[in-house]
Amino acid sequence: MDFTHFLRPKTFDEIVGQSHLVSPSAPLRKLCESGALGHSFFYGTPGSGKTSLSRVIANVMGLPFYEFNATSLKVEQLRKIFDQYENALQRPLIFIDEVHRLAKNQQEVLLPVMEKNSILLIGASTENPFFSLTSAMRSRSMLFELKRINDEEMGSLLDKALSHAKLTCKEDAREYLIVSSNGDARAMLKLLEFASALQSEITLELLKSLRPTAQNDGSSDATVHYDLISALIKSVRGSDADAAIYYLARLIKAGESADFIARRLVILASEDVGNANPQALTLTTSAMTTVAKIGYPEARIILAQAVVYLCASPKSNSAYNAINSALKAVEDGVILEVPKNIQQNNKGYLYPHDFGGYVKQKYLSKELKFVEFKDIGYEKKMKEWMEIIKNS
Repeated sequence: MDFTHFLRPKTFDEIVGQSHLVSPSAPLRKLCESGALGHSFFYGTPGSGKTSLSRVIANVMGLPFYEFNATSLKVEQLRKIFDQYENALQRPLIFIDEVHRLAKNQQEVLLPVMEKNSILLIGASTENPFFSLTSAMRSRSMLFELKRINDEEMGSLLDKALSHAKLTCKEDAREYLIVSSNGDARAMLKLLEFASALQSEITLELLKSLRPTAQNDGSSDATVHYDLISALIKSVRGSDADAAIYYLARLIKAGESADFIARRLVILASEDVGNANPQALTLTTSAMTTVAKIGYPEARIILAQAVVYLCASPKSNSAYNAINSALKAVEDGVILEVPKNIQQNNKGYLYPHDFGGYVKQKYLSKELKFVEFKDIGYEKKMKEWMEIIKNS
């Protein structure tokens, strides 16, 4: 039985999770029900319901639904739809998955019809697509994030599937289906589908024979997963190498994805070590690339090297604090005009290399302060250099 197809929602009320988008008071839902929703981009974890939400929107707004993937989308396919609806009273909803992979020429083809609103474009991605789209696409669209489906919501969906298929499921198997899927409803239903094809009683032994470890990233117990990764990060941040290696071993033994651990170490290298030891980001990025190619069991050695290196590195979160402060300023409406001397036409721009590497000139139309260097590691040298050139 194809549980994914059977349980696909047809209305907002049938969608699992995402209450911030689909509850009766949610702005997205109100826009859809009034027919006023504009071009939108959805991003979130796999299996969080991006495609399902788009189908519901098409259903609620009464629009023909066309589904594409950016990796295989051809411009001719789009033009054929545009021609078909050129003089129609109804516009189509064009859904493009992996929208962050849209090529520039594909985006250029979409722009005129987006401008005329002769189509409704909805894109989806596991990454924030705004960083890969042109400014013209971004200015014509809204961005919505889909959150990870929590375990209670996953359980509700699972119970519905079990009831419909008249399957029995032991409690430990039910927990494994939910927790090991890590918020991915599609992954949970697919595992159930494969298991139900073998027997009507779903057991933990059967599930683990089909999926021995957690989906994507995560141990088979949600609490253990979050506690262990939190303990690893905090131990590295606290420079306790023995504790960090222990929690790394626990994560590996729990079936945690090497890719996931490596990604978290890359983030930590920038957030907690930062410019106190800039080499940390290079080393962890290299580790992430390497473990993706070789996998376990050898990946454990690369991860251990990265963990010990990060523990022994001086720590600074100045870059983390700086970008958070700057983002908050922008969100709070601090939008400054770019001074003319550093605009594209360079009118009045002083080329620092003509002045020995530094020359005082205006880079902000109003003085702002976000970066606070610390007297730690290499960052101390950076602070000293900045003070020297600005006081020269």
